[in-house]
Amino acid sequence: MKLKACIKSIGAYLPKNIVYNQDFETFLDTSDEWITRRTGIKQRFKADKDEQTSDLAYKAALVAIKRAKINIDDIDMIIVATLSPDYFAMPSTATLVAHKLGLKVSAFDISAACSGFIYMLELAKSLVESASKKNVLIIGAEKISSVLDYNDRSTCVLFGDGAAACVISAGYENEILDVQTATDGEYAKLLFTNRPKYSKDCTPISLKMQGNDVFKVAVNTLANEVKHILSKNNLSKDDITHFIPHQANLRIINYVKEKLELKDEQCCVCVDKYGNTSAASIPIAINELYESKKLKKGDLMLFDAFGGGFTWGSALAYFDGE
Repeated sequence: MKLKACIKSIGAYLPKNIVYNQDFETFLDTSDEWITRRTGIKQRFKADKDEQTSDLAYKAALVAIKRAKINIDDIDMIIVATLSPDYFAMPSTATLVAHKLGLKVSAFDISAACSGFIYMLELAKSLVESASKKNVLIIGAEKISSVLDYNDRSTCVLFGDGAAACVISAGYENEILDVQTATDGEYAKLLFTNRPKYSKDCTPISLKMQGNDVFKVAVNTLANEVKHILSKNNLSKDDITHFIPHQANLRIINYVKEKLELKDEQCCVCVDKYGNTSAASIPIAINELYESKKLKKGDLMLFDAFGGGFTWGSALAYFDGE
């Protein structure tokens, strides 16, 4: 029987500090009402100054490995998706996580912004199904607070810190059914993190976004992605147990939900609690379902994400965890 790649577990870690919308009122021309109405976000988590992305990732990984009921030594590859790594360019955050786990295995980062989890899922699926790897640990981890301009109210109120991890293992049922990803670099300047152009340039790295333009492209791309992957796999919206979109903005989520005529009970929405955690967004949402006991073994999940690049992707996967 052909090996299948399965999501064996989910685990997450959130920093202890919570930043509420009202906290921004003390230094920005904004309000709880304005943020909530435009985004649906009420709060977000923020890491301590001495807490790095790899720390968040490591703590999420420990939870996922324990829930997968395997030993740490059973992990034979680690992939981290992040736009806020510990170090610029190198070493990879995944390398640091491997060290913290006491492992000397293949480890690397990918850069796909908010679509990072789906990109990792595609990689892990291929590696496991080819029998190249047995247990791939994929982690979406972000300390986005480290790359935010807190004078820019259009971006700094949107994002939160956090991490979530999955163990992708070989199995024979409840597989990752399909993954599709794509990019369009034409829109790179609408959502990006800048970098100094010269060695003497002291410009800080920070996230930049043209929010209205991103919104217009995102809503149509996400809806079309979902329609395509369902049609490709001969499934209808009624076959989906959980629609788990990237938690960027409640207006985007509601637009896609209405476009696809999905029921409220099918849609996972937790952007109000965590804000936009970029690559960690979808796995944090999966963990939210799991810990609330709404996610069961054999449930069919539909993921959908859009991020800087532009990158986007969708995936269909059964949950194989306990």
